[in-house]
Amino acid sequence: MRLKPGTAWQDAYAGCRAAAPEAFHDDRVLNHWGGFWQRDGRPAPVFSPLDGTAIAGPPRLDRAGAGRAVAGAVEEHRQWRHLPLAERKARVAAAVESMAAHRDLLALLLVWEIGKPWRTACADVDRCLDGVRWYLTEIDRMVEGRTPLPGPVSNIASWNYPMSVLMHAMLVQALAGNAVIAKTPTDGGLCCLTLATALAVREGLPFTLVSGGGAELSPVLVAGRALGCVSFVGGRDAGANVATSLADLERRHVLEQEGLNAWGVWEYSGWQTLGRQIRASFDYGKQRCTAYPRFVVQRSLFHEFLGAYLAAVGSLRFGHPLAVARPDDPLPELDFGPLINASKAKELADQVDEAVARGGVPIHRASLADGHFLPGQDISAYVPPVAVLNPPRSSPLFHAEPFGPVDTIVLVDTEAELLAAMNASNGALVATLSCDEEETFGRLAPEVRAFKVGHNRPRSRGDREELFGGLGASWRGAFVGGELLVRAATQGPGGERLPGNFPHYTLLPESPLG
Repeated sequence: MRLKPGTAWQDAYAGCRAAAPEAFHDDRVLNHWGGFWQRDGRPAPVFSPLDGTAIAGPPRLDRAGAGRAVAGAVEEHRQWRHLPLAERKARVAAAVESMAAHRDLLALLLVWEIGKPWRTACADVDRCLDGVRWYLTEIDRMVEGRTPLPGPVSNIASWNYPMSVLMHAMLVQALAGNAVIAKTPTDGGLCCLTLATALAVREGLPFTLVSGGGAELSPVLVAGRALGCVSFVGGRDAGANVATSLADLERRHVLEQEGLNAWGVWEYSGWQTLGRQIRASFDYGKQRCTAYPRFVVQRSLFHEFLGAYLAAVGSLRFGHPLAVARPDDPLPELDFGPLINASKAKELADQVDEAVARGGVPIHRASLADGHFLPGQDISAYVPPVAVLNPPRSSPLFHAEPFGPVDTIVLVDTEAELLAAMNASNGALVATLSCDEEETFGRLAPEVRAFKVGHNRPRSRGDREELFGGLGASWRGAFVGGELLVRAATQGPGGERLPGNFPHYTLLPESPLG
């Protein structure tokens, strides 16, 4: 095995230097604020999860530096919000096509920075660009009778989808008439986002991109009084801190938080279909907010479920996404690569060991020896697929999303037990019920506390017109997706109640069940 020629980190960074030398210096990456690239902040050391290679680290600003960046964004917002929609559309369209011209470089950066296999990385870039192209065709009707927010939108997002979630939102927010601020995710995605931002600002988009610690910058990027909206994607602990900072500000907000998305199996017989779905559920090592790490299975069907499950997980392929046997070989088709870093891998492995020590049954546990690796490479960020039957209630795996290739399986005997187990985390983004009869699904699905519930199929964030949100503790603030993303980033008539999950009301759009 060897690294495929032309895909080394040095090649990727050289591509960034050639494409956007204003944003990438020989020795570091720059922040962008006030309309200029700024050589400020203190770069932090970072190592790729692929194999420990040293890569470019985020130029971390302190609170004062971030305050200057926000002030610059506020000034840009005052001008941008009055730009005619036709001009905004032209500039956003030009930015999208410029990113499309650099699609493979953006995808290669995602491979190195956050460990996505090549196919998954390309899909992340493509979903961003295709999604924004759809908004360009629909935006006229979406903003009719609405105005931009009074201040810029501040985005704080997790590292796992820099393009299809964060950059996609930024482009739509700008299209709707707002200047946009984004903090680069602490754990990865810096160079991909910096390159995309460089291409966007060349077309005149009012983007601010800065790096820094969440706790250090939160008073500015969350509680700054000149902001028009705060959009957050991340875990419940960090989301709760953001919500606390927003509590007294009555500011527009979108806080997407994790939940334990559950897949229930009840009175079901389609095992071949379920087997294919189980394998697909391991895409990107389940490092997705809409991953399914919990299966709740009718006890009398467990033997059939187990056969389908073990066949599916036994076929998974994981390892280094850029390792090939011969130079002219295509990049490997992998289900997943590493976790985001070695510390997360160790944390998850320790949680599995603890769950087993306290009574959980490891019904499947692959070995790192099964992985697709370079000779002698660092494999400390890799976790092979694991499944634990009946995890103890004291384990974090019982009630929280593991964000890695670890499944937990709970057996139940009654419909009441099924629903209780599927609702273990007090709200989720998605859920699925595998059951043969439509009537059974229609009876059970309304009792599952998830924004979307699939019948015999997984649900996801969705694209284009599909709406997205969460129930219970998985979501706070306005829902997004489709026209709701634009409504969240604009102002409507006085007294408007946006669909969302707010402290004083929850308003659901038309039912996302299906």
